[in-house]
Amino acid sequence: MSAEVTLLGVRHHGPGSARAVAAALEQLKPDAVLIEGPPEADAIAALAADKEMQPPVALLAHVVDDPARAAFWPFAVFSPEWVALRYAADHDVPVRFVDLPAAYTFALAEAPSGVPGGTSGEAAEAEGGIGDPIAALAEAAGHDDPERWWEDVVEHRAPDGDALAPFAAVAEAMTALRETAPAGPRARRDDLREAYMRQQIRAARRAGHRRIAVVCGAWHVPALQTMPTVAHDRALLAGLPKMKTQITWVPWTHRRLAQHTGYGAGIDSPGWYHHLFTSPDRPVTRWMTGIADLLRAEDHPVSSAHVIEAVRLAETLAVLRGRPLAGLGETLDAVRSVMCDGSDVTLALVHDRLVVGDALGEVPDGAPAVPLQRDLARLQRSLRLKPEAAERELVLDLRKDLDAERSRLLHRLRLLGIDWGAPARSAVNSTGTFRETWRLHWEPEYAVRVVEAAHWGTTVEDAACGKAARQAADATDLADLTGLVEQCLLAGLTGALPAVMRALADRAALDTDVAHLAAALPALVRALRYGDVRGTDATALDGVARGLAERIGVGLPPACTGRDADGAAAMRAHLDAVHAAVGLLPPAAGDDPGDHPAERWAAALHSLAAREPSGGPATGVPGLLRGRAVRLLLDEGRLDSAEAGRRMGLVLSPAGAPADAAGWIEGFLAGGGALLLHDTALLGLLDDWLTGVPGDTLIDLLPVLRRTFSGLEAAVRRTIGERAAAGPLGTGAAAAAAPPEKLDEQRADAVLPVLALLLGLPDVTTAPLLPRIPRQPTGRNT
Repeated sequence: MSAEVTLLGVRHHGPGSARAVAAALEQLKPDAVLIEGPPEADAIAALAADKEMQPPVALLAHVVDDPARAAFWPFAVFSPEWVALRYAADHDVPVRFVDLPAAYTFALAEAPSGVPGGTSGEAAEAEGGIGDPIAALAEAAGHDDPERWWEDVVEHRAPDGDALAPFAAVAEAMTALRETAPAGPRARRDDLREAYMRQQIRAARRAGHRRIAVVCGAWHVPALQTMPTVAHDRALLAGLPKMKTQITWVPWTHRRLAQHTGYGAGIDSPGWYHHLFTSPDRPVTRWMTGIADLLRAEDHPVSSAHVIEAVRLAETLAVLRGRPLAGLGETLDAVRSVMCDGSDVTLALVHDRLVVGDALGEVPDGAPAVPLQRDLARLQRSLRLKPEAAERELVLDLRKDLDAERSRLLHRLRLLGIDWGAPARSAVNSTGTFRETWRLHWEPEYAVRVVEAAHWGTTVEDAACGKAARQAADATDLADLTGLVEQCLLAGLTGALPAVMRALADRAALDTDVAHLAAALPALVRALRYGDVRGTDATALDGVARGLAERIGVGLPPACTGRDADGAAAMRAHLDAVHAAVGLLPPAAGDDPGDHPAERWAAALHSLAAREPSGGPATGVPGLLRGRAVRLLLDEGRLDSAEAGRRMGLVLSPAGAPADAAGWIEGFLAGGGALLLHDTALLGLLDDWLTGVPGDTLIDLLPVLRRTFSGLEAAVRRTIGERAAAGPLGTGAAAAAAPPEKLDEQRADAVLPVLALLLGLPDVTTAPLLPRIPRQPTGRNT
């Protein structure tokens, strides 16, 4: 008996094709199902029937010796291939994947799209093929929108008596297209793939199967209808290179299906396609109801009347446009008009959440996986951190054991290059080191990165330790090493710290560049602070951090000498970072207060502030750095405002260079300009200098001055402008002699009842914090 082979040409990830495949299989009752896909997946095809398998999922194949070389074959509920897989599992029918093996695909350097059927449309056209057969058919039919044409003729087509009729029509259309397709690299790949498919069809016949259903891309149907000789196909496949590969199932997302590049599938509306496939009964009405639920959850006023009118408008638009059923375009136009009040912003929410969607699939525990992947899955379950496609914020309190373990896991994964969690700023205003905020977002390609990281170790901790030790051995920059130390402490990698600390000590002893030392110190100090709240032993870091701080203080003034504008700006950033870091260094046990690094740092700033201006002697320092040093000393209370005013007066004197003075002002005001409002002497000095700069010189200084004052707070700029508009501010000396503004004691005392209420004090007249302030009656100003 000759076997009957039925070719079901489909559009990948098309809900109409999926429904047609389901109907055709029910009509054919095949005893073998062949599906376009990598044959390596035959061993794990049965997992499709597992109750824990929830699409969207994907087959992941990678080269054993080079896991970065990987490809995905995604499947959604509405994928025809998935429907065929489930039919075979539910009816106990043998199923085989019949595309060119991944072992050959990787060796032949196939395009990395991973989408069954080949390269993207643009790449295919560049390689001499037809970019999008659907678009070509739509153009031949006189339609300018291939998606709309395909929806009308396939997706919205009502089933009729013969389930195989649509496949015959598609095959005829593809045969006509292939007759005009030019030759090129893509055609060569298609020849190899189709030769292998034909060999698998012959193998199914030899195995004794009599009713064989082949589910493949419609493009391949003409090449499989007419069988050339066996020798012809063997000659095509002879001598093909191959590589050792592994394959497994991994979760996938609708959002990844919607991407046209990388590992995407190029589907514009996977959420809509999922709805069409799962809601064949009144799809438009159910779709509008789902949109209404979404908008209500986002606090948009949407009623049942909105749903009714939106459905009516969508159906009316479909009639006016000559379509058999309202499609995605009609429904979105109706939603924009009726539910979104014409707002594209609200419609974008619908598109993001429903048209595309955030669905994330699940795979059973029995799927093949490297030991590192299994350990990660175990940790995700024990720490109650379920991967999700939708982005969400996670706030951790590191004083709690569970949150501390979660933090360590996320930091370890980041060190391994798996950025499932990214540090974020918390909405809660907190400067404590016990709180961390993460933004979690799981991407399917992290499965590849887990496989890549598997050679570092079999558990997440071992792998992170192994990679940290390798990075320490390969690091050439001191800042990279200190950043690595911080990562190790945050991740709790005590096993990697000895090797990293040895590399850090060796590198720090040899590095004499103050800029390198300054870039390295902040990370060490942050690590010391986190060590306390996490219970990590960071004792070894204290000596290294203090040594770096001392060396920075000694070498700071010479390192700031003779720098140009760009070098001065870079050093100013180092000044701010080191100043903040030194202030956070904890005092060492038994040390004299005068030996604290902050004291030596202050001495270095004093020395820097007193240096000659650049352009003068060899010890010249740019005004930007001298002004910044004065401001840091002023903010720390190591200089009073009178001394700061005296130094400003010297810099802004007529004997000084205007460019150097402008730089000094920029460095001085970089920490905020509110002090100009509280110290009229400084504001007067600045006003005198600005009004005395010659016009030609002022034009040259405008970029620096604009950059300086644009960095001030808006309220400060406004108040300074109001004071300048009120009239001359006078000389600095006159301003300094001016009496201070009189305090309105009555208005100040009016706040006392509210303050007492906030502090929980029974009576402001008896409060220990305010013993000398008489109680004021509560007035309307309170």
